[in-house]
Amino acid sequence: MKNIASFIDHTNLNAKASEAEIKKLCKEAILYGFASVCVNPVHVPLAVSILKDKNPKVCTVVGFPLGAISAEMKFAEARFLIHQGADELDMVLNIGALKEKKLDIIKKEIEMVVNAADGNCVKVIIETSLLDQEEKILACTMVETCGASFIKTSTGFSKGGATDEDVMFIRKTISSKIGIKASGGINTKESVLSLINAGANRIGTSNAISILK
Repeated sequence: MKNIASFIDHTNLNAKASEAEIKKLCKEAILYGFASVCVNPVHVPLAVSILKDKNPKVCTVVGFPLGAISAEMKFAEARFLIHQGADELDMVLNIGALKEKKLDIIKKEIEMVVNAADGNCVKVIIETSLLDQEEKILACTMVETCGASFIKTSTGFSKGGATDEDVMFIRKTISSKIGIKASGGINTKESVLSLINAGANRIGTSNAISILK
């Protein structure tokens, strides 16, 4: 297996995150070789300034944490963030529309954000803890059909996070072309390894340093 750090999006999406904390996050990402830093949109320019020409990517969030904004708003946010230098976008799906099976809304928002990303990685957060199995299948199918790069399990701000069972279920539902990002409540090395073995290609956690140590 590759170095465990290379699977991790080193994350700080705390509303109270300071510039000093974001600088520290970026420096740790360089030092440990994390896949990316995942920060709130307001911190993208700072992260880009530190990580320019470095290996860790700059990941940020769109429609976070509820996903309850229009496709047009998600497009505008995504395009703006890409223009600011973000490399990866983690977009929260419109969960209400999914539950009402308004698939035209789901299709529109994923395709618009993929378009706004201009070839960069788009991960769609489906918030698995809020979905039944049929809804998970529907969400996974829509994400793959609409051209996103990853399905992400959770925001970490809802009632549940990543589980081995959900990752295995998603992996059986989608093709190998689509990645899986497990996130939410991941705080031990054992849980990281278990999720990777279940089929996760990326891990989102704000506990990366303690996990590695």
